[in-house]
Amino acid sequence: MMQDLNANVKSEIPINYFKIVMNTVDGLITNNIEVSSDKVTILNPDFLQSRGWDDLTWISVFGEGEDKRKARFIIWETAQSAGVKPSSINDFYMARGKGEIPYNFTVPAINIRGMAYDTARAVFNVAKRTNTYAFIVEIARSEIGYTDQRPEEFAIVMLAAAIREGFRGPIFIQGDHFQAKAVTSGVPGNGEIDLIKGLIKEAISSGFYNIDIDMSTLVDLDQSDIGRQQEPNIKYSLELDKFIRANEVMGITISIGGEIGHIGGKNSTVEDFTTYMDGLKKDWDPKLACLSKVSVQTGTHHGGVVMSDGSLANVTVDFNVLSNITKVARNQYGMGGAVQHGASTLPDDLFSQFPISETLEIHLATGFQNLIMDHQSFPKELLDAIYLWIDDEKKEERKKNSSDEQFHYQLRKKAWGKFKKECWGIEESIKAEIRSALEEKFEFLFKSLNVFNSKEMLLSKIQLPEVHKKPEDFCKDI
Repeated sequence: MMQDLNANVKSEIPINYFKIVMNTVDGLITNNIEVSSDKVTILNPDFLQSRGWDDLTWISVFGEGEDKRKARFIIWETAQSAGVKPSSINDFYMARGKGEIPYNFTVPAINIRGMAYDTARAVFNVAKRTNTYAFIVEIARSEIGYTDQRPEEFAIVMLAAAIREGFRGPIFIQGDHFQAKAVTSGVPGNGEIDLIKGLIKEAISSGFYNIDIDMSTLVDLDQSDIGRQQEPNIKYSLELDKFIRANEVMGITISIGGEIGHIGGKNSTVEDFTTYMDGLKKDWDPKLACLSKVSVQTGTHHGGVVMSDGSLANVTVDFNVLSNITKVARNQYGMGGAVQHGASTLPDDLFSQFPISETLEIHLATGFQNLIMDHQSFPKELLDAIYLWIDDEKKEERKKNSSDEQFHYQLRKKAWGKFKKECWGIEESIKAEIRSALEEKFEFLFKSLNVFNSKEMLLSKIQLPEVHKKPEDFCKDI
């Protein structure tokens, strides 16, 4: 046991429950995995569900030099040989757009921020038990920054978690909200589009075969005409969509999502949607797949609206927006349908309404963060240290008249990267309790969204690509 908090974090309570992995990759895989220059052979299948596999995953995140590179290579190639394949959900969604599969389910897209390995283990454990295959694991552009998880690391951790839980099949890893920051209405910041293109290339090479382009931040509501409002959204969405298609690999058709209404802004309309889609189609190569889905605004906010006492305000969801736009998306454009964002903090009784409204996909994030940080087993001294860091380092982001509860709730997501190793290093018995609570939540959501037993339906519509790599393909920044 040892203290592992950053020295500049003030805390009077000693943090002493962290462990450091002492093994090297070679020490872990001896008699378990055989590695050649470009091939991995599993000698002991039990190793994949052992503490040794957990340690290998730790090294893939926190290791150094060649050890980290080798750990990532082993995890990627083990996934390929075990049948755990990063895949695109595009063909499944387009099949729904053609009416080839039912409309009565909503695919959960799960944003994984902190304690990524344990959170993903909980997801894949429930997926295996319930035969759920129609789900997505994702990370947004902003989350990549404040959680300190580059796409390669995120993908490797997702694969490692699936292998650990015995899940076998396609894994849909998604880049969420690859979003442009605006400097003024309708105008992206200098260099923003090039930065997003760089992120797209990095994500695709890491196994992200599902990418949501979000130029809704550029919708210019200062304009009275809807066409002019959506014009910058259309322009830059089109540029990035074409860039994705030009950078696809191994014949994989990436699932691309667009967005017409910034979450937390005014609710979307069918006219917003058709204006956006017609604008894209006007300059789109008909030989190429276009969008598989579109995100809309229905009245929700990312993370919910927190009151001064720390409770969440009631939010009204306009399910007619989802239903109406989904029907037009299918009937006019052959797409899967509409996507709901900012939903994880909604009341439980609303989730069953999304399949009824034929919502294609729903994005869930902050609710899982809340479950982890507010869990009775989450170390109090660690949470106190997180809040002290927020008070010290993020005070300039505090809104006027915001209570401590509001401030901490709104900003604590930004502590995941700073305290990543500490959160990964929480005692296993405590993490097991948190995983159990997460599993209960994921099972509830999968059931409410009607994606139990979706394996056969999904596998009948998608391809599982075989993408092999070499050690030098990983950790290119070393």
